[in-house]
Amino acid sequence: MARTESNMLPLGTKAPDFSLVDTKDDQVKSLDKLKGTTGTLVMFICNHCPFVVHVSSELSQLAKDYISKGIKCIAISSNDVENYPQDAPHLMKQNAIENEYIFPYLYDQTQEVAKAYDAACTPDFFLFDDKLELVYAGQLDDSRPGNGIPVTGEDIRAAMDALVDNKPVSKDQKPSMGCNIKWK
Repeated sequence: MARTESNMLPLGTKAPDFSLVDTKDDQVKSLDKLKGTTGTLVMFICNHCPFVVHVSSELSQLAKDYISKGIKCIAISSNDVENYPQDAPHLMKQNAIENEYIFPYLYDQTQEVAKAYDAACTPDFFLFDDKLELVYAGQLDDSRPGNGIPVTGEDIRAAMDALVDNKPVSKDQKPSMGCNIKWK
């Protein structure tokens, strides 16, 4: 498993728009229709990455904990499914059901959305405020597969709580780490 850090898109960056197919219901969904009233967490994930598998239950819990607070979560997989068939859309749908993802799990077939966000790894996280301006780009928490640190979502939860409480999000942000996005 190759360890790749996120690229840390500059804070204040406007969320690149997209319209992608949600593998859960085969409907095209746009950022404008999916965004939250308080904030929007865009997560680049996939099915097979050990880093994503390690945190998948926390991703599900994050969405459940913050949807009532106006923060919506959106997951996107941009991996090359020709060389990584375990990330194919029909398996994304199955994965979403198994992990109780209440958020859309979108397929970025052209990889253009990942490029627009400068996403580098899975998982890669981008938290935007109500104006779709980036306030957090970084790790979920310090837990990694095999390091013995429990998965808590501490870093992202602190940023999401700041948004909910209308307070500034700390600029002290550590890059996410995971498997590299599987480019075509």
